[in-house]
Amino acid sequence: MAHRLIPLLGFLAWVVLPIGAAQSQTAERAPDTIAARVLACAPCHGAEGEGTSDVYFPRLAGKPAGYLYNQLIAFRDGRRKYPPMNYLLEFQTDDYLKKIAEYFASLRPAFPPPVPPVDSKEILARGEAIVKNGDPQHGIPPCSACHGQALGGMEPGIPGLLGLRAAYISGQLGGWRYGTRTALAPDCMQIVASLLTEDDVKAVAAYLSSRPSPADPSFAPRGSLPMPLECGSEPH
Repeated sequence: MAHRLIPLLGFLAWVVLPIGAAQSQTAERAPDTIAARVLACAPCHGAEGEGTSDVYFPRLAGKPAGYLYNQLIAFRDGRRKYPPMNYLLEFQTDDYLKKIAEYFASLRPAFPPPVPPVDSKEILARGEAIVKNGDPQHGIPPCSACHGQALGGMEPGIPGLLGLRAAYISGQLGGWRYGTRTALAPDCMQIVASLLTEDDVKAVAAYLSSRPSPADPSFAPRGSLPMPLECGSEPH
């Protein structure tokens, strides 16, 4: 865990403190732009929000701004718990977090190559079935109903699911299952995740992380997907 905390200390000068307070008294000044400020995110999330080799720091680029904003608010307000992010965002304003979200949403860096699957064909087939068709017998809707057939997400608050490592996907689904990650009520992801078994979580994570880069990384327009459950983070 310690190696993940060190890069985040850069936020203290760039994100938590006003930009002027972080500058030295020399004649040289960093550009006062949102792009310059979020460079402090690069050690964990990549220079363009594309993600890094650390499987627990996700891709931010190209996700809907509403989703990214909701996550920043959740970290700031403690609904989503990761101490470095909770601490660093504690005193940020809504407007500033919205600017950060809009910036990362506008980026389109290349996706990382998919991870070659190490799981059995049966596990991958189970993951594909849940992602594409759900499991009606157990009341599980397909992931694609909310995240789209191309799994690119939907405006304003549904994220894309590609370009993420299996360990990260599994960790987030586990967080919803056990209540350590929550969203605005009704928390549709908590409902869905609670219906998944541990084997289901492993299968979905394995399948999603093995998928190739999308031909079109854009997310779907607001209201264009069926949304089988009402979600507090996706107002109608």
